[in-house]
Amino acid sequence: MSDDNGIRIDVETEYLEGESAPEEERYVFAYTITIRNDGERAARLLTRYWRIVDDNGRVREVNGDGVVGEQPYLRPGEGFRYTSGAHLETPLGTMTGTYGMVDADGAHFDAAIPAFLLSTPRTLH
Repeated sequence: MSDDNGIRIDVETEYLEGESAPEEERYVFAYTITIRNDGERAARLLTRYWRIVDDNGRVREVNGDGVVGEQPYLRPGEGFRYTSGAHLETPLGTMTGTYGMVDADGAHFDAAIPAFLLSTPRTLH
């Protein structure tokens, strides 16, 4: 969970075994993000930045506009939920990042996305 300018971010992950091919070093994960505005001002999500690190230490960075083709506008008390995916070459990795936001007064800020684990079942004991 994160709390930047009242923006709370929660993450759920799932390993997609049917889309993965471990013999080809391809592990596919879905992640569902819930963004909630618990602050006092409305805000719009403009951009996203992801830092994805696999268990071999390989780093991939992703920048882009919005999420899943949208730039949600969240009034106080509102939320937005979406699901996206990532693939790794190892059965274990992490993701973290930021959402570039702008509040109703035009002030820009970053909402930190807490680091979360991407892991196949039974990878961690």
